Amino acid sequence: MILKEDKNKIKSGLYLVSTPIGNLRDITLRAIDILKSSDLILCEDTRVSKKLLLHYGIKNNLISNYKFNEKKNLEKVTNFINEDKVVSLISDAGTPTISDPGRILIKRCINENILITPVPGVSAVTASMSISGFSDKFYSHGFLSDKINSIKKEFEMFKKFKCSIIFFISAKKLTKHFEILKEYFMENEILICREITKMHESFYRGKVSDIDNFDFNPKGEVTVVISEKKVDNKNLILSESDKKKIRKLITNHT
Repeated sequence: MILKEDKNKIKSGLYLVSTPIGNLRDITLRAIDILKSSDLILCEDTRVSKKLLLHYGIKNNLISNYKFNEKKNLEKVTNFINEDKVVSLISDAGTPTISDPGRILIKRCINENILITPVPGVSAVTASMSISGFSDKFYSHGFLSDKINSIKKEFEMFKKFKCSIIFFISAKKLTKHFEILKEYFMENEILICREITKMHESFYRGKVSDIDNFDFNPKGEVTVVISEKKVDNKNLILSESDKKKIRKLITNHT
């Protein structure tokens, strides 16, 4: 039996509601109930969010809350919640505050002991990670830098991690960085998820060394997952110094 949220039982506070990353049906029943029960909904772009909300018959008060105005909204939003109101925070797509605005508001609510409740749902990070087949220990970087030198510094850092790596980038920009990817991750495997859950969704798998041979469509947004570095112990080359240490250990234990 599916239980509908009762507005009278929803406590005042801030609700972080996850929204679809493409397919409008990728939203939970609870998320719809919370949004319908909200006195105020904060979003990045009202034009984008209205399409989703109208699709589900939600006509609640909607205001923009993006990178350049979220500080101005702090006082208004927290005062509103303290008046025993329910406020929801959504992003254009996916889970709020994950590579999206909202952390400033979260910190303010924490400082004022305001109830903060997650309403879980879709995330490009977990969606791509789940189908990768790579180690489930991963580092999520968010959006890759725009400048080449900054990207190289990020890749240099990624190389040191013994886990899967996830980052976001536009498909067009990714094609310009194939050579840099090969420079740093030649021995790794890669999964490129383009337009996840949307009409032209596509996936590209293989070794980074073969990335030039991918039949890749350079349009839309992509989530890139790079595998953990594989260590081939069979082909491990030891230095003469290491060999001497091993022989000494063997001699001492015989």
